[in-house]
Amino acid sequence: MLVKLSVNGEKHEANVEPRLLLVHMIREVLRLTGTHIGCDTTHCGACTILVDGQPAKSCTMFAVQAQGKQLMTVEGLEQNGKLHPLQEGFMAEHGLQCGYCTPGMLMTSYAFLKKHPKPSEDDIRWAISGNLCRCTGYVNIVKAVQHAAAAISQGGA
Repeated sequence: MLVKLSVNGEKHEANVEPRLLLVHMIREVLRLTGTHIGCDTTHCGACTILVDGQPAKSCTMFAVQAQGKQLMTVEGLEQNGKLHPLQEGFMAEHGLQCGYCTPGMLMTSYAFLKKHPKPSEDDIRWAISGNLCRCTGYVNIVKAVQHAAAAISQGGA
């Protein structure tokens, strides 16, 4: 089936099998490997992207379901050679160890901060609760999101 969609502001089209998962189209067809495959069951959130601005776990969505949609992957956060405040926050606050969950954490946090620019710690923890990290214990991830929220409120993005 022919799928036409936009990823990070660029139009793409590809002929895909109807059963192809969106995460595989993103990684293997479009060659955007920032989106990770973790569990294939929606439990870990490593594959989280934005579909029309909403977080979606791309491991349980078929590529054909993205027909006509606007997708944003972690590669879309950086703009004009400048990291997004979330990316800067993850570096500054040591919000990652192995980094496997980081793309999904970033995308979930990005969508969350769009709606909640001044979140509490509890708000952040609730927002990222669908994304599993097996390394950090979440403390520095929460600090990274707080760092980004402060930077964004000061005109950082």
